[in-house]
Amino acid sequence: MTLRLMLWLLGVMLKRAFKRKARFRERLQDRGGLDWGIATEDLSIARHYRMRPTGIESQRGLPVDLDLELRFQDSQTAIKVLRRPSQRTFLDAMMAGQLRLVGDAQDLDRLQRLLKHL
Repeated sequence: MTLRLMLWLLGVMLKRAFKRKARFRERLQDRGGLDWGIATEDLSIARHYRMRPTGIESQRGLPVDLDLELRFQDSQTAIKVLRRPSQRTFLDAMMAGQLRLVGDAQDLDRLQRLLKHL
């Protein structure tokens, strides 16, 4: 599976969870909005997600006004980490220099809590 397809499917899954899972909507309502994105370091592949209590938007690219960015060394690394997303996997990738976090680490924690409801 390519990274572009994986990121597009993530957007579909987020929208589906928003429509079908009340707990996901409640968590999003409690936390307010979260704008975040995933990209490779060279920005050849990038997608961002705007998660609001009113809905979820997903688009290509990486605008500058995001709360959180996950920048992966390359697409293979991104696929490997995103297939089994856990705090340990993210931490290992950051320590190895394969993942760069742009933004607040608390936003990453908020995102991981929200993604548990997918």
